[in-house]
Amino acid sequence: MSETFAELFENSVEQQSVAVGALLMGTVVSINRERAIVNVGLKSEGFISLDQFKNPQGELEIEEGDVVEVALDSIDDGLGNTLLSREKAKRIRLWKSLELAMSSKETVTGVVTGAVKGGLTVDIGVVKAFLPGSLVDVRPVKDFSYLTGQEIEAIVIKMDEVRNNIVISRKAVLQEANSADREALLETLEEGKEIEGIVKNLADYGAFVDLGGVDGLLHITDISWQRVNHPSEKLTIGDKITVKILNYDKEKMRVSLGLKQLTDSPWSNISERLPIGKKVTGTVSNLTDYGAFIRIEEGVEGLVHVSEMDWTNANARPSKIVKLGQEVDVVILDVQESKHRISLSMKQAQENPWEAFEATHNKGDKINVKIKSITDFGLFVGLPGGIDGLIHLADISWEKQSSDQLVSSYSKGQDLEVVIINIDAEKERISLGLKQLSEDDFMSFASSNKKGAIVKGVVAEVNNRGAIITLAENITGYLKVSEISQERIEDASTVLKVGDEAEVVITQVDKRSRSISLSIKQKDSVEEKAAMADYNKQSADAATGSTLGDLLKKAKDK
Repeated sequence: MSETFAELFENSVEQQSVAVGALLMGTVVSINRERAIVNVGLKSEGFISLDQFKNPQGELEIEEGDVVEVALDSIDDGLGNTLLSREKAKRIRLWKSLELAMSSKETVTGVVTGAVKGGLTVDIGVVKAFLPGSLVDVRPVKDFSYLTGQEIEAIVIKMDEVRNNIVISRKAVLQEANSADREALLETLEEGKEIEGIVKNLADYGAFVDLGGVDGLLHITDISWQRVNHPSEKLTIGDKITVKILNYDKEKMRVSLGLKQLTDSPWSNISERLPIGKKVTGTVSNLTDYGAFIRIEEGVEGLVHVSEMDWTNANARPSKIVKLGQEVDVVILDVQESKHRISLSMKQAQENPWEAFEATHNKGDKINVKIKSITDFGLFVGLPGGIDGLIHLADISWEKQSSDQLVSSYSKGQDLEVVIINIDAEKERISLGLKQLSEDDFMSFASSNKKGAIVKGVVAEVNNRGAIITLAENITGYLKVSEISQERIEDASTVLKVGDEAEVVITQVDKRSRSISLSIKQKDSVEEKAAMADYNKQSADAATGSTLGDLLKKAKDK
């Protein structure tokens, strides 16, 4: 024979029309520790790893003599061996069955193995398929991880063998399965009816409940009479719950559900249980920028506005005053039963420090205080009870000074003795004074030296326009150049010098501006008027023999 062995083998293969990837039926000839030897009718027997014949539990599923379907991996691996694959045979057979299912729109079954970007991976036998997020359910679902590990039914909608890509749709199966159930269910839906459902999705604003072909929305405010920040606090996907139909819109196919409505409202007759002015104890359940919510009964919360939290910290952040879970005493301020609103006050459950101060102190009392802050309009000081009092700039000193001069000698933390000027507990204002601790020298001087009085002083300052005259300690008056003499004087400094004594008459006292106007030239006129008055008084006494000239002389000698 001139034919070689290779030629004979090749002719034999061609006769059997066997190609790599073909599906063949073979008999398990023998099994060793690592491989199974399978005879598929070729010149040589094939080898397959035992791992391809084990189930998920690791148990071998074949015995010698079993007939199995395999795929031809290689006719000759270079050593004269034929390589076969049980896994490839399964994959090829499954791929063909999926193509048939796609063309006939039959459902296939798979197990969800995990979430990937944009959807889920599903194992259909030995083939992995992709389930897009938009095809997971009949309604948009943000979190579909709850399906992981579950067996689902789907329809194959796309296959690409070259890319080994299979896309399936669970939504299509649900739509078909639900259509009949939905029609029957819709006929029975009515407001007020109680119905069972399964929580299928959670959102920030509520939960979607599958009622058996129709989804209803359980709004977050209808989950519980208590405050619920997120539906996950009360519900879990997959929960079987009984709900009440609150509203059913047949045209828009919208069903609104309620869970809390299955129990009596804790707000019923709330005004009788919690009358205005009643003091109760509650627990801080939520904090916001504008206040704190206090749970005062199961399912009943009230708001303590930030302005009602503390007597002395009206603008403090609520989180700086109370903590979540803290028990606090509150007073009922207002109840709106129909709106489920209660206004509360924490500070009114405590003693009003302003009223306490008013009850223990009187106007004119002297008290010791400490400076807390220095402002443009005065000094704020700390008072008993944690409240503040104000020493206004006008009550710091009797002397007329600028605001900077008035506060320059004071500092934060400095201890002071002050006088209580006024207490207004209703407006939460307490006025205090420093200057009231001492007598007002200006007012004392003004009381004893009225307009027209002749006084003596010393020139403290002088310029061309006039002079400042010291009349007493801390008391000065101003002498204009025009009031120095009956004769015209252009420059006051030509006739007056610092340190000169001057006898002047008080022509004006302005208590508001705390100023005194003086005159020398009017002194003679005042003296003459005084002498004339004295003369008229004594004119009836002829024995004195006094003349007008004598009286004027006496007045000048005084």
